[in-house]
Amino acid sequence: MSALRDALRDLPDAVFADLLESDDEYVLVIDLPGATSDTTDLVADEGRVTIEARREKETPEGFRYVREDRPLFLDAELPLPPDALGDEADAEMDRGVLELTIPKRGDESTGERIEIDD
Repeated sequence: MSALRDALRDLPDAVFADLLESDDEYVLVIDLPGATSDTTDLVADEGRVTIEARREKETPEGFRYVREDRPLFLDAELPLPPDALGDEADAEMDRGVLELTIPKRGDESTGERIEIDD
């Protein structure tokens, strides 16, 4: 699990993440302000979870950006612990907070897209 902890430390400064563990599962909570289930993609494959998230911003009519410091995209590939079953993961998104629940122990991952529930 240290590889996952290291990967979470390497996320951009604007992205905050928590990792929780019980006897039966892992829960990864990632703050993705402005992202929605429609603008976030999760894929579990070969012991990794890939997260691609973007937020859509609207510029008021007549305005343009002079400076833009808030990142619009997150593209992260996170290694899963050896006992994690990524292809059986569940995900929920609530007000820009992604909660990914990954059960422990199981058969080999088959690389499936994880649907995000609102």
